[in-house]
Amino acid sequence: MPTGHFECSINITTSHETAAALLAEASGLSKSHVKQAMQKGAVWLKNKRGTRRLRRMDRVMKEGDKLYLYYNEKILLKQVDPPQLFADEGSYSVWYKPYGMLSQGSKWGDHFVITRWAEQHLVPQRPAFIVHRLDRAATGLILIAHKKKIAAALSKLFQERALIKKYQVIVQGRFPEQDSPLTIDADLDNRSALTHVHYIKYDPIKDRTLLEVRIETGRKHQIRRHLGSIGFPVVGDRMYGQGPDTEDLQLTACYLSFICPVSGEVRKYRLPEDLKLHL
Repeated sequence: MPTGHFECSINITTSHETAAALLAEASGLSKSHVKQAMQKGAVWLKNKRGTRRLRRMDRVMKEGDKLYLYYNEKILLKQVDPPQLFADEGSYSVWYKPYGMLSQGSKWGDHFVITRWAEQHLVPQRPAFIVHRLDRAATGLILIAHKKKIAAALSKLFQERALIKKYQVIVQGRFPEQDSPLTIDADLDNRSALTHVHYIKYDPIKDRTLLEVRIETGRKHQIRRHLGSIGFPVVGDRMYGQGPDTEDLQLTACYLSFICPVSGEVRKYRLPEDLKLHL
C-alpha cells in the first residue's frame, strides 16, 4: 500500500461505481484509508456543478465526473488542540484558535481548519465561512460567519477598517516606554500598512517586552514583519526572527470590536486572562 504523499485523478467513463471503490482501486489504498482521506477533505469531485470536496464513500459516480485524491499521510495524521467557542451569535460566532490550527484548508485536507471544526461541532449545525485569518502559529480570537451575506458584511467591516483588532505580543529586547502608542507606518508588499504598538511590561531577566498591538490594515504577517523591521522580533518567530527559536510564536489576538451587522449594536469580545500572554 502506498505511503507518504501522492496525487491521483480518475476520469469516470461509466456510471454506478462508488467513489471509494474507484479510489481504492486506482490508488492502492485500503478502503479504510480512502474513507479517512475523504472525511478529512483530501478527495475532490469535479462535475458540471463545479469542483468541491467529496466526503461520502458511497457517492455513486456518473460518466463525465472526475475524482481527485491528494494523499499526504503526514497531514492526514496531524492533530491539534480543539478551538474554544466564545460566543455563538447565530449568524456568526467567535472562537479561540489554538496554536497549529489553520484558518483555511488546502487540497490536502481541512480536518484541522477552524471553519471545518465549527461546521462539525456547532449546535445546530451550520455552514462556516472564514472572515479573517490568523497565522497557523498565532493564537486568539477569530470570527466565523454562518451565512454568506453575513460573511460579506463582516468582511466589509475589515475592508473599511471599521473593526477594531488588538493583539498581545512578546518581543525580544526592551521596547521603549511611551505615553502614547508607537505607530509603524511602512508599506508591505507595495500596500499601505499601519501598526500601533503600546508598551505593557518589560522582563529584564529574559530581556523581553509584552506589547499590545492594534492594526488598521491586515497585510500578511503584518505584526511580525513590522516589529522585526524596527529591531523587536516576536518571540518564536521562525520566519522573521533572529536566529533559531524553539518556542511557539508569542502572538495572540486578544480583542475584537465591531458593530453587529444583524442587530446594529456594538459587540466587544476580550480574551480571558488565562489565555492571554504573560511574561
